[in-house]
Amino acid sequence: MRTTYRTCPLCEAACGLELTVTETEIVAARGDREHVFSHGFVCPKGATFGQLTSDPDRLRRPLVKRDGRHVEVSWDEAFAEVEAGLRPILERHGRNAIGMYVGNPNVHTMAGGLYLTPLLKAVGTRNIFSASTVDQMPKHVSCGYLFGHPLTIPVPDLDRTDFLLMLGANPWESNGSLATAADFPGRLKAIQARGGRFVVIDPRRTRTAEHADEHLFIRPGTDAFLLFGIVHTLFAENLVDLGMIAEHVSGVEQTRELAESFAPERVAAVCDVPAERIRGLARELAAAPTAAVYGRIGTCTVEFGTLTSWLVDVINVLTGNLDRPGGVMFPLAPHVRRNSRPGGSGFRTGRWTSRVRGFPEVKGELPVATLAEEIETPGEEQVRAFVTVAGNPVLSTPNSGRLDRALAGLDFMVSVDPYLNETTRHADVILPPENPARKGHYDFSFLALSVRNFAAYSPPVLPPDPESMDECDILAHLTLIASGRGAEAEANELHATLLTRAKEKAGLAEQVSGNNPAERLLDVALRAGAYNLTLDQLLASPHGIDLGPLQPRIPEVLKTPSGTVELCVPPIAAEAERLRGALDRDRDDLVLIGRRHLRSNNSWMHNVPALVKGRDRCTLQVHPQDAARLGLTDGDDAQVTSRAGGLSARVEVTDRVMPGVVSLPHGWGHDLPGTRTAVAAAHPGVNSNVLTDELVIDPLSGNSVLNGIPVEVKAV
Repeated sequence: MRTTYRTCPLCEAACGLELTVTETEIVAARGDREHVFSHGFVCPKGATFGQLTSDPDRLRRPLVKRDGRHVEVSWDEAFAEVEAGLRPILERHGRNAIGMYVGNPNVHTMAGGLYLTPLLKAVGTRNIFSASTVDQMPKHVSCGYLFGHPLTIPVPDLDRTDFLLMLGANPWESNGSLATAADFPGRLKAIQARGGRFVVIDPRRTRTAEHADEHLFIRPGTDAFLLFGIVHTLFAENLVDLGMIAEHVSGVEQTRELAESFAPERVAAVCDVPAERIRGLARELAAAPTAAVYGRIGTCTVEFGTLTSWLVDVINVLTGNLDRPGGVMFPLAPHVRRNSRPGGSGFRTGRWTSRVRGFPEVKGELPVATLAEEIETPGEEQVRAFVTVAGNPVLSTPNSGRLDRALAGLDFMVSVDPYLNETTRHADVILPPENPARKGHYDFSFLALSVRNFAAYSPPVLPPDPESMDECDILAHLTLIASGRGAEAEANELHATLLTRAKEKAGLAEQVSGNNPAERLLDVALRAGAYNLTLDQLLASPHGIDLGPLQPRIPEVLKTPSGTVELCVPPIAAEAERLRGALDRDRDDLVLIGRRHLRSNNSWMHNVPALVKGRDRCTLQVHPQDAARLGLTDGDDAQVTSRAGGLSARVEVTDRVMPGVVSLPHGWGHDLPGTRTAVAAAHPGVNSNVLTDELVIDPLSGNSVLNGIPVEVKAV
């Protein structure tokens, strides 16, 4: 037995784990009490890290489909099959005949941070899709317009704020998102302990709402109306104060004009929040010594998701809380270089469009809502081959039944994934990466979203499995095949090329540290980064290195053409006009929203017994008033129908949802044939994305609308 330490790779919180291991397995996991960021906090997912990595259903060797069945083959055979499947399609139909889907777990791996971009470039297709357009793309787009780059995302300075307004977020169960905050609940309690407050706005009384100083119910999908009501009040009552960044902000007057039509009395009937309470929120945000507005998935997965995300930061700007301690601030990750000066080319979308419905490209990808039709619709550049990397879109994307049927009609499919799941069952080749305990870990994405600057690297906990392959090597082989080098090309060729390029870009001539390609590339990034760290320093600090609280970074971070925070750009103004036109829309009688659970993360942890035990989580939550109107009682089975499809779910009558709203969890539906996940199949649940509509998206970002879906509910 020995003790070792690593960062948990299972959600965005970046908590430290203390692991008890033998030479072959992890026997216990708990929070690392000396970790500089998480201080011993761990959630149920992190505590099962050893069980997840040793899951007997986890694939160790490649699978190839032969005569309709997946059989184990050698790595050489598998890559030869990939080349034999992809090359003819590339040669006959061109690069856009290949579609690619990148799933959420990629941001939890070093391979995703270092080797996905070379693969995407080598494939060269415009048909790139990802989980971002069922999750967070509105935030990227709004920040792109405001600050000039879609990855320049401010996070709430939780440890110093006096007042936090939270919309569409449930960190008590999600651990936070687009704001890396280990022990998010503890940080919220600390706000209250020092005399501050936090207010939650949500259609459900979530666990987070239960702990808040105040919870306000809101009609799903109407957050933009509420936030515009706050903006209107800030201007009408002369509460606008830009604070220290006043000289770096433009478009204030145009924003005031946009807000004129959204008086609290006008929007209150739409969002179901009283007008006087909307005014009160504006006054409290303006009067608080420090304040932050934070919106997450509930504000993104709606029709006006980009406008809502934009309004969140507009309020932070107008109250003087952008780039201010205690407000919202821009982290500085250790692998990121400082900008030399403000200003740049800014952000734009629509460099190309999707073939069938003409959706504009956003951040290099197309809306996943259009993926099924790009496969189904004949014609030039029809998607005929498909590559997935760590994703399960058959469960996680809108009208997933249609996508499931479309994947069955592909000419060829290859998946990089550790499971034979609902999506990869369609693959001709499955390439399973090494399990997380046998590879190093560094959070390229989440350290750039952390509420406190810190650095941590985790070397492999267990030795490599001789039958498995590191994910960096898998992606390198696919890159070489896509670039025409062939299945027999050595992965080391690409590793060497990437290292040479990285060193040249960083201006490094000296030898770098690292026992594998990912570590060497990380060492280059750290040496060139803002703190001039090295991999050796991180290896010598198993509990992480604290780099201090967030610091003001404006104007350095701004990459807009004007070099300012551009509050009002034409696409946003046009979307505000569309919102104005929606003020008088008729309401749907009943709408569906999703919900999270602390022991779940989308669809990829349901094969761990400890994470699925207990009572059925896939219930349809219905308010007592609606249950009485619909003739439903607790425990009944209800049929739920939308434009896209229908399903049956067990009813849970509860006042945790507001009247007119029903709720189902996301990520379930493990009852499809041809999978190899025994625990998940024994706890299948229902797939809520059978009900989501691929025809309805947020037009600025292409994000799917997963909340506020009109449904009909009746007893079975």
